[in-house]
Amino acid sequence: MKKATVVGAGLVGSLWTALLAKRGYRVDVYERRTDSRKAGYAGGRSINLALSHRGWKALELAGLKEAIEKEAIPMTHRVMHGVDGSLVRQPYGKDGQAIYSVSRGGLNESLMTLAEQSGNVHLHFAHKCVDVDLKTGAATFEDGTGQAHEVPPGLLFATDGAYSAIRSAMIKTDRYQYQQEYIDHGYKELHIPAGPDGAFLMEKNALHIWPRGGYMLIALPNPDGSFTLTLFFAWEGPESFASLPTTDDAEAFFARIFPDALAMMPNFREQWETNPSSSLVIMRCDPWQFNGTVALVGDAAHAIVPFYGQGMNAGFEDCTALEDLLQIHGEDWPTVLPEYSRVRKPNGDAIAELALLNFIEMRDLVGKPEFLLQKKIEAWFSEKHPDRWTPLYTQVTFSHTPYAEALANGKRQEAIMREVMALPNIAVRWNSEEVEALLLERTA
Repeated sequence: MKKATVVGAGLVGSLWTALLAKRGYRVDVYERRTDSRKAGYAGGRSINLALSHRGWKALELAGLKEAIEKEAIPMTHRVMHGVDGSLVRQPYGKDGQAIYSVSRGGLNESLMTLAEQSGNVHLHFAHKCVDVDLKTGAATFEDGTGQAHEVPPGLLFATDGAYSAIRSAMIKTDRYQYQQEYIDHGYKELHIPAGPDGAFLMEKNALHIWPRGGYMLIALPNPDGSFTLTLFFAWEGPESFASLPTTDDAEAFFARIFPDALAMMPNFREQWETNPSSSLVIMRCDPWQFNGTVALVGDAAHAIVPFYGQGMNAGFEDCTALEDLLQIHGEDWPTVLPEYSRVRKPNGDAIAELALLNFIEMRDLVGKPEFLLQKKIEAWFSEKHPDRWTPLYTQVTFSHTPYAEALANGKRQEAIMREVMALPNIAVRWNSEEVEALLLERTA
Protein backbone atom coordinates (compact mmCIF):
# COMPACT_ATOMS: atom_id res chain seq x y z
CA MET A 1 0.00 0.00 0.00
CA LYS A 2 1.18 3.53 -0.74
CA LYS A 3 2.23 5.36 2.45
CA ALA A 4 2.93 8.91 3.53
CA THR A 5 3.65 10.74 6.77
CA VAL A 6 2.21 14.16 7.57
CA VAL A 7 3.65 16.25 10.40
CA GLY A 8 0.95 18.52 11.79
CA ALA A 9 -2.83 18.07 11.95
CA GLY A 10 -3.74 21.73 11.54
CA LEU A 11 -5.89 23.08 8.75
CA VAL A 12 -3.49 22.44 5.87
CA GLY A 13 -2.19 19.16 7.25
CA SER A 14 -5.68 17.75 7.71
CA LEU A 15 -6.78 18.86 4.24
CA TRP A 16 -3.68 17.43 2.56
CA THR A 17 -4.11 14.20 4.52
CA ALA A 18 -7.69 13.89 3.25
CA LEU A 19 -6.51 14.42 -0.34
CA LEU A 20 -3.73 11.84 0.01
CA ALA A 21 -6.22 9.36 1.48
CA LYS A 22 -8.48 9.90 -1.55
CA ARG A 23 -5.50 8.84 -3.68
CA GLY A 24 -5.27 5.59 -1.78
CA TYR A 25 -2.42 6.46 0.56
CA ARG A 26 -2.17 5.16 4.08
CA VAL A 27 -1.33 8.33 5.99
CA ASP A 28 0.10 8.60 9.48
CA VAL A 29 -0.35 12.07 10.93
CA TYR A 30 1.69 13.22 13.91
CA GLU A 31 0.44 16.24 15.86
CA ARG A 32 2.20 17.72 18.90
CA ARG A 33 -1.07 18.94 20.46
CA THR A 34 -3.83 16.80 21.92
CA ASP A 35 -7.03 16.04 19.99
CA SER A 36 -9.08 19.25 20.12
CA ARG A 37 -12.26 17.29 19.42
CA LYS A 38 -11.86 15.79 22.88
CA ALA A 39 -9.91 18.42 24.81
CA GLY A 40 -11.18 21.64 23.20
CA TYR A 41 -9.47 23.66 20.51
CA ALA A 42 -6.10 25.03 21.64
CA GLY A 43 -4.51 25.91 18.33
CA GLY A 44 -1.99 28.71 17.97
CA ARG A 45 -3.53 31.81 16.44
CA SER A 46 -7.29 31.71 16.92
CA ILE A 47 -8.12 34.67 14.70
CA ASN A 48 -11.29 33.96 12.74
CA LEU A 49 -10.57 32.99 9.18
CA ALA A 50 -11.76 34.56 5.94
CA LEU A 51 -12.39 31.82 3.43
CA SER A 52 -12.32 32.83 -0.25
CA HIS A 53 -12.12 31.32 -3.75
CA ARG A 54 -8.77 29.55 -3.38
CA GLY A 55 -9.83 27.90 -0.14
CA TRP A 56 -13.23 26.86 -1.45
CA LYS A 57 -11.63 25.16 -4.44
CA ALA A 58 -9.47 23.01 -2.17
CA LEU A 59 -12.40 22.16 0.11
CA GLU A 60 -14.40 21.12 -2.95
CA LEU A 61 -11.57 18.77 -3.98
CA ALA A 62 -11.75 17.23 -0.52
CA GLY A 63 -15.55 16.91 -0.64
CA LEU A 64 -16.14 19.26 2.30
CA LYS A 65 -17.42 22.41 0.58
CA GLU A 66 -21.13 21.88 1.23
CA ALA A 67 -20.65 21.02 4.90
CA ILE A 68 -18.55 24.12 5.59
CA GLU A 69 -20.94 26.37 3.67
CA LYS A 70 -23.61 25.62 6.28
CA GLU A 71 -21.48 27.22 9.04
CA ALA A 72 -19.74 29.97 7.06
CA ILE A 73 -21.07 33.54 7.17
CA PRO A 74 -20.77 35.55 3.94
CA MET A 75 -19.25 39.03 4.33
CA THR A 76 -20.07 41.07 1.24
CA HIS A 77 -18.48 44.33 2.36
CA ARG A 78 -16.38 46.20 4.86
CA VAL A 79 -17.90 48.53 7.42
CA MET A 80 -15.51 51.22 8.63
CA HIS A 81 -16.21 52.62 12.10
CA GLY A 82 -15.22 56.21 12.82
CA VAL A 83 -14.30 57.44 16.29
CA ASP A 84 -17.52 59.49 16.20
CA GLY A 85 -19.60 56.39 15.48
CA SER A 86 -20.04 57.12 11.79
CA LEU A 87 -20.12 54.13 9.43
CA VAL A 88 -18.80 53.85 5.88
CA ARG A 89 -19.54 50.77 3.76
CA GLN A 90 -17.38 49.46 0.94
CA PRO A 91 -18.32 46.36 -1.11
CA TYR A 92 -15.65 43.70 -1.56
CA GLY A 93 -16.62 42.88 -5.12
CA LYS A 94 -19.64 42.94 -7.37
CA ASP A 95 -22.82 40.89 -7.73
CA GLY A 96 -22.79 39.89 -4.09
CA GLN A 97 -19.23 38.53 -4.06
CA ALA A 98 -18.26 37.68 -0.50
CA ILE A 99 -15.54 36.37 1.71
CA TYR A 100 -16.70 33.96 4.41
CA SER A 101 -16.13 34.05 8.14
CA VAL A 102 -15.34 30.58 9.48
CA SER A 103 -14.17 29.23 12.81
CA ARG A 104 -10.54 28.13 12.75
CA GLY A 105 -11.18 25.40 15.33
CA GLY A 106 -14.44 24.20 13.82
CA LEU A 107 -12.97 23.94 10.33
CA ASN A 108 -9.87 22.18 11.62
CA GLU A 109 -11.93 19.61 13.46
CA SER A 110 -14.15 18.99 10.41
CA LEU A 111 -11.06 18.39 8.28
CA MET A 112 -9.56 15.97 10.80
CA THR A 113 -12.79 14.00 10.94
CA LEU A 114 -13.05 13.93 7.14
CA ALA A 115 -9.52 12.57 6.89
CA GLU A 116 -10.19 9.87 9.49
CA GLN A 117 -13.38 8.73 7.77
CA SER A 118 -11.38 7.47 4.80
CA GLY A 119 -10.18 4.54 6.90
CA ASN A 120 -6.63 5.03 5.60
CA VAL A 121 -5.64 7.70 8.12
CA HIS A 122 -4.17 7.30 11.57
CA LEU A 123 -3.89 10.42 13.73
CA HIS A 124 -1.25 10.36 16.46
CA PHE A 125 -1.77 13.19 18.93
CA ALA A 126 0.69 14.50 21.55
CA HIS A 127 3.59 13.40 19.34
CA LYS A 128 6.42 15.88 18.88
CA CYS A 129 8.91 15.58 16.01
CA VAL A 130 12.40 15.35 17.50
CA ASP A 131 14.49 14.14 14.55
CA VAL A 132 14.29 13.75 10.78
CA ASP A 133 16.45 12.25 8.05
CA LEU A 134 15.81 14.58 5.13
CA LYS A 135 17.43 12.30 2.58
CA THR A 136 15.08 9.41 3.27
CA GLY A 137 12.03 10.97 4.94
CA ALA A 138 12.50 8.91 8.10
CA ALA A 139 11.52 10.69 11.31
CA THR A 140 11.36 10.23 15.06
CA PHE A 141 8.49 11.40 17.27
CA GLU A 142 8.25 11.53 21.05
CA ASP A 143 4.92 10.96 22.77
CA GLY A 144 3.66 12.45 26.01
CA THR A 145 5.43 9.81 28.09
CA GLY A 146 8.79 10.49 26.47
CA GLN A 147 8.76 7.29 24.42
CA ALA A 148 10.27 7.54 20.94
CA HIS A 149 8.41 6.34 17.83
CA GLU A 150 10.35 5.72 14.63
CA VAL A 151 8.78 6.41 11.23
CA PRO A 152 10.48 4.50 8.38
CA PRO A 153 11.77 6.22 5.22
CA GLY A 154 9.16 7.49 2.78
CA LEU A 155 7.17 10.51 1.73
CA LEU A 156 7.17 13.17 4.46
CA PHE A 157 5.02 16.32 4.36
CA ALA A 158 5.65 19.10 6.89
CA THR A 159 2.46 20.99 7.66
CA ASP A 160 3.56 21.89 11.17
CA GLY A 161 3.25 25.65 10.92
CA ALA A 162 5.44 28.70 11.17
CA TYR A 163 7.86 27.05 13.60
CA SER A 164 8.10 23.79 11.65
CA ALA A 165 10.44 21.18 13.08
CA ILE A 166 11.05 19.80 9.60
CA ARG A 167 11.98 23.19 8.20
CA SER A 168 14.33 23.70 11.15
CA ALA A 169 16.22 20.64 9.94
CA MET A 170 16.21 21.92 6.35
CA ILE A 171 17.72 25.25 7.45
CA LYS A 172 20.85 23.39 8.53
CA THR A 173 21.49 22.03 5.04
CA ASP A 174 23.99 23.66 2.68
CA ARG A 175 22.89 26.82 0.83
CA TYR A 176 19.39 26.77 2.25
CA GLN A 177 17.73 30.20 2.12
CA TYR A 178 15.70 31.29 5.13
CA GLN A 179 14.36 34.56 6.50
CA GLN A 180 12.30 35.27 9.62
CA GLU A 181 10.76 38.70 10.15
CA TYR A 182 8.65 39.86 13.08
CA ILE A 183 6.62 42.97 12.32
CA ASP A 184 6.36 45.81 14.83
CA HIS A 185 2.73 44.98 15.61
CA GLY A 186 1.19 42.20 17.63
CA TYR A 187 -2.43 41.28 18.22
CA LYS A 188 -4.91 40.61 21.00
CA GLU A 189 -8.19 38.83 20.45
CA LEU A 190 -11.39 40.08 22.06
CA HIS A 191 -15.07 39.14 21.88
CA ILE A 192 -18.44 40.85 21.49
CA PRO A 193 -21.19 38.54 22.77
CA ALA A 194 -24.51 38.04 21.02
CA GLY A 195 -27.44 40.21 22.01
CA PRO A 196 -30.82 38.99 23.30
CA ASP A 197 -32.00 35.79 21.57
CA GLY A 198 -28.68 35.50 19.72
CA ALA A 199 -29.07 38.81 17.89
CA PHE A 200 -26.07 40.35 16.15
CA LEU A 201 -25.21 43.69 17.72
CA MET A 202 -23.62 44.90 14.49
CA GLU A 203 -24.27 44.25 10.83
CA LYS A 204 -23.92 40.50 10.34
CA ASN A 205 -22.69 40.11 6.76
CA ALA A 206 -19.72 42.45 6.99
CA LEU A 207 -16.14 42.59 8.14
CA HIS A 208 -15.98 45.50 10.58
CA ILE A 209 -12.87 47.69 10.73
CA TRP A 210 -11.92 50.48 13.08
CA PRO A 211 -9.01 52.08 11.14
CA ARG A 212 -6.92 54.38 13.31
CA GLY A 213 -3.77 55.14 11.39
CA GLY A 214 -0.94 53.07 12.84
CA TYR A 215 -3.25 50.40 14.27
CA MET A 216 -6.74 48.97 13.88
CA LEU A 217 -9.46 46.80 15.35
CA ILE A 218 -11.39 44.31 13.20
CA ALA A 219 -14.41 42.10 13.87
CA LEU A 220 -15.76 39.00 12.12
CA PRO A 221 -19.20 37.47 12.77
CA ASN A 222 -19.81 34.05 14.32
CA PRO A 223 -22.87 31.81 13.78
CA ASP A 224 -24.01 32.26 17.40
CA GLY A 225 -24.49 36.01 16.95
CA SER A 226 -21.18 37.02 18.53
CA PHE A 227 -18.17 38.72 16.92
CA THR A 228 -14.52 37.83 17.22
CA LEU A 229 -12.44 41.01 17.45
CA THR A 230 -8.72 41.41 16.89
CA LEU A 231 -6.70 44.45 17.90
CA PHE A 232 -3.57 44.88 15.76
CA PHE A 233 -1.36 47.16 17.79
CA ALA A 234 2.29 48.21 17.99
CA TRP A 235 4.40 46.62 20.69
CA GLU A 236 6.18 49.86 21.58
CA GLY A 237 5.51 53.58 21.19
CA PRO A 238 3.06 56.26 22.32
CA GLU A 239 0.04 54.17 21.26
CA SER A 240 1.00 50.55 21.83
CA PHE A 241 0.68 47.60 24.16
CA ALA A 242 3.57 49.08 26.13
CA SER A 243 1.64 52.34 26.60
CA LEU A 244 -1.25 50.50 28.29
CA PRO A 245 0.39 48.87 31.32
CA THR A 246 -2.84 48.48 33.30
CA THR A 247 -6.38 47.40 32.53
CA ASP A 248 -7.57 50.87 33.53
CA ASP A 249 -5.29 52.34 30.86
CA ALA A 250 -6.63 49.91 28.26
CA GLU A 251 -10.25 50.63 29.12
CA ALA A 252 -9.68 54.39 28.97
CA PHE A 253 -7.95 53.99 25.60
CA PHE A 254 -10.86 51.97 24.17
CA ALA A 255 -13.37 54.51 25.55
CA ARG A 256 -11.52 57.22 23.63
CA ILE A 257 -10.58 55.39 20.42
CA PHE A 258 -13.11 52.53 20.03
CA PRO A 259 -16.10 53.71 22.08
CA ASP A 260 -18.78 51.81 20.13
CA ALA A 261 -16.85 48.54 20.35
CA LEU A 262 -16.21 48.96 24.07
CA ALA A 263 -19.92 49.54 24.69
CA MET A 264 -20.63 46.04 23.32
CA MET A 265 -18.05 44.29 25.55
CA PRO A 266 -19.46 44.11 29.09
CA ASN A 267 -16.52 41.99 30.27
CA PHE A 268 -13.78 43.99 28.52
CA ARG A 269 -11.60 44.18 31.61
CA GLU A 270 -11.60 40.43 32.14
CA GLN A 271 -10.83 39.81 28.45
CA TRP A 272 -7.96 42.30 28.40
CA GLU A 273 -6.36 40.71 31.45
CA THR A 274 -6.90 37.10 30.33
CA ASN A 275 -6.34 37.09 26.58
CA PRO A 276 -2.68 37.06 25.54
CA SER A 277 -0.95 39.54 23.25
CA SER A 278 0.77 37.60 20.48
CA SER A 279 3.38 38.34 17.83
CA LEU A 280 3.09 38.28 14.04
CA VAL A 281 5.84 36.75 11.94
CA ILE A 282 6.69 36.27 8.27
CA MET A 283 8.74 33.22 7.24
CA ARG A 284 10.38 32.86 3.83
CA CYS A 285 12.46 29.90 2.72
CA ASP A 286 13.78 28.19 -0.39
CA PRO A 287 13.41 25.46 -1.54
CA TRP A 288 10.17 24.06 -0.16
CA GLN A 289 11.28 20.45 -0.66
CA PHE A 290 14.28 18.20 -0.15
CA ASN A 291 15.42 15.28 -2.28
CA GLY A 292 12.00 14.75 -3.86
CA THR A 293 10.92 13.10 -0.61
CA VAL A 294 10.24 15.84 1.98
CA ALA A 295 8.04 18.88 1.32
CA LEU A 296 6.88 21.94 3.25
CA VAL A 297 3.21 22.88 2.83
CA GLY A 298 1.27 25.84 4.23
CA ASP A 299 2.78 28.02 6.97
CA ALA A 300 5.78 25.72 7.23
CA ALA A 301 6.77 27.06 3.80
CA HIS A 302 5.37 30.59 3.88
CA ALA A 303 4.00 31.93 7.16
CA ILE A 304 2.51 35.37 6.55
CA VAL A 305 0.68 38.08 8.47
CA PRO A 306 -3.15 37.84 8.34
CA PHE A 307 -4.06 41.16 6.75
CA TYR A 308 -5.25 39.85 3.39
CA GLY A 309 -7.15 36.94 4.90
CA GLN A 310 -5.12 34.63 2.69
CA GLY A 311 -2.95 32.57 5.06
CA MET A 312 -5.25 29.55 5.10
CA ASN A 313 -6.31 30.10 1.49
CA ALA A 314 -2.68 30.14 0.36
CA GLY A 315 -1.97 26.94 2.30
CA PHE A 316 -5.02 25.26 0.81
CA GLU A 317 -3.89 26.40 -2.63
CA ASP A 318 -0.57 24.61 -2.00
CA CYS A 319 -2.63 21.42 -1.77
CA THR A 320 -4.47 22.27 -4.98
CA ALA A 321 -1.14 22.95 -6.72
CA LEU A 322 0.20 19.57 -5.61
CA GLU A 323 -2.95 17.88 -6.89
CA ASP A 324 -2.60 19.66 -10.23
CA LEU A 325 1.01 18.52 -10.58
CA LEU A 326 0.06 14.95 -9.71
CA GLN A 327 -2.49 15.08 -12.52
CA ILE A 328 0.28 16.10 -14.92
CA HIS A 329 3.17 13.93 -13.75
CA GLY A 330 1.44 11.07 -11.99
CA GLU A 331 2.75 10.12 -8.58
CA ASP A 332 6.34 10.74 -9.65
CA TRP A 333 7.24 12.57 -6.44
CA PRO A 334 10.91 13.28 -7.34
CA THR A 335 9.50 15.28 -10.26
CA VAL A 336 6.39 16.69 -8.54
CA LEU A 337 8.00 18.09 -5.38
CA PRO A 338 10.80 20.13 -7.01
CA GLU A 339 8.26 21.50 -9.50
CA TYR A 340 5.86 22.34 -6.66
CA SER A 341 8.62 24.29 -4.92
CA ARG A 342 9.59 26.11 -8.12
CA VAL A 343 6.01 27.09 -8.98
CA ARG A 344 4.72 27.99 -5.54
CA LYS A 345 7.70 29.83 -4.01
CA PRO A 346 7.18 33.09 -6.01
CA ASN A 347 3.50 33.06 -5.04
CA GLY A 348 4.35 32.57 -1.37
CA ASP A 349 6.64 35.59 -1.49
CA ALA A 350 4.00 37.62 -3.32
CA ILE A 351 1.18 36.99 -0.85
CA ALA A 352 3.52 37.88 2.02
CA GLU A 353 4.14 41.26 0.38
CA LEU A 354 0.47 41.72 -0.47
CA ALA A 355 -0.54 41.04 3.13
CA LEU A 356 1.78 43.75 4.45
CA LEU A 357 0.51 46.22 1.84
CA ASN A 358 -3.09 45.45 2.80
CA PHE A 359 -2.30 46.14 6.47
CA ILE A 360 -1.37 49.69 5.49
CA GLU A 361 -4.57 49.96 3.46
CA MET A 362 -6.80 48.67 6.25
CA ARG A 363 -5.33 50.65 9.13
CA ASP A 364 -4.46 53.92 7.32
CA LEU A 365 -6.47 54.31 4.12
CA VAL A 366 -9.92 52.71 4.18
CA GLY A 367 -11.47 55.63 6.05
CA LYS A 368 -9.99 58.35 3.85
CA PRO A 369 -12.19 60.04 1.19
CA GLU A 370 -9.46 59.93 -1.49
CA PHE A 371 -9.00 56.20 -1.01
CA LEU A 372 -12.74 55.57 -1.28
CA LEU A 373 -12.84 57.73 -4.41
CA GLN A 374 -10.00 55.77 -5.99
CA LYS A 375 -11.80 52.50 -5.34
CA LYS A 376 -14.99 53.98 -6.81
CA ILE A 377 -13.12 54.94 -9.99
CA GLU A 378 -11.55 51.48 -10.26
CA ALA A 379 -14.93 49.79 -9.82
CA TRP A 380 -16.54 52.11 -12.39
CA PHE A 381 -13.84 51.50 -15.00
CA SER A 382 -13.77 47.76 -14.32
CA GLU A 383 -17.53 47.58 -14.79
CA LYS A 384 -17.30 49.36 -18.16
CA HIS A 385 -14.14 47.58 -19.33
CA PRO A 386 -13.73 44.26 -17.49
CA ASP A 387 -11.18 43.16 -20.10
CA ARG A 388 -8.95 46.10 -19.17
CA TRP A 389 -9.16 46.26 -15.37
CA THR A 390 -9.67 43.75 -12.59
CA PRO A 391 -9.19 45.32 -9.14
CA LEU A 392 -6.29 43.87 -7.17
CA TYR A 393 -8.53 42.71 -4.33
CA THR A 394 -10.68 40.81 -6.81
CA GLN A 395 -7.61 39.15 -8.34
CA VAL A 396 -6.38 38.00 -4.93
CA THR A 397 -9.67 37.08 -3.29
CA PHE A 398 -12.18 36.22 -6.01
CA SER A 399 -9.99 34.52 -8.61
CA HIS A 400 -7.25 31.94 -8.97
CA THR A 401 -4.80 34.39 -10.54
CA PRO A 402 -1.33 33.44 -9.22
CA TYR A 403 -0.40 35.74 -6.34
CA ALA A 404 2.82 36.82 -8.08
CA GLU A 405 0.87 37.84 -11.19
CA ALA A 406 -1.72 39.69 -9.09
CA LEU A 407 1.01 41.59 -7.24
CA ALA A 408 2.65 42.69 -10.51
CA ASN A 409 -0.73 43.73 -11.92
CA GLY A 410 -1.54 45.64 -8.74
CA LYS A 411 1.68 47.65 -8.89
CA ARG A 412 0.98 48.64 -12.49
CA GLN A 413 -2.57 49.64 -11.60
CA GLU A 414 -1.44 51.70 -8.61
CA ALA A 415 0.95 53.68 -10.83
CA ILE A 416 -1.90 54.41 -13.23
CA MET A 417 -4.26 55.45 -10.45
CA ARG A 418 -1.72 57.85 -8.99
CA GLU A 419 -1.82 59.63 -12.34
CA VAL A 420 -5.62 59.61 -12.39
CA MET A 421 -5.98 60.87 -8.82
CA ALA A 422 -3.63 63.76 -9.61
CA LEU A 423 -6.03 65.15 -12.25
CA PRO A 424 -7.60 68.53 -11.34
CA ASN A 425 -11.08 68.29 -9.80
CA ILE A 426 -11.01 64.49 -9.96
CA ALA A 427 -13.61 64.27 -7.19
CA VAL A 428 -16.11 66.03 -9.48
CA ARG A 429 -15.25 64.47 -12.85
CA TRP A 430 -14.13 61.02 -11.75
CA ASN A 431 -16.48 59.29 -14.23
CA SER A 432 -15.91 61.64 -17.16
CA GLU A 433 -14.96 60.71 -20.70
CA GLU A 434 -11.53 62.29 -20.13
CA VAL A 435 -10.78 59.98 -17.19
CA GLU A 436 -12.06 56.99 -19.13
CA ALA A 437 -9.89 57.90 -22.12
CA LEU A 438 -6.79 58.20 -19.92
CA LEU A 439 -7.45 54.81 -18.35
CA LEU A 440 -8.04 53.20 -21.72
CA GLU A 441 -4.78 54.63 -23.00
CA ARG A 442 -2.78 53.46 -19.99
CA THR A 443 -4.27 49.98 -20.07
CA ALA A 444 -3.99 49.46 -23.84
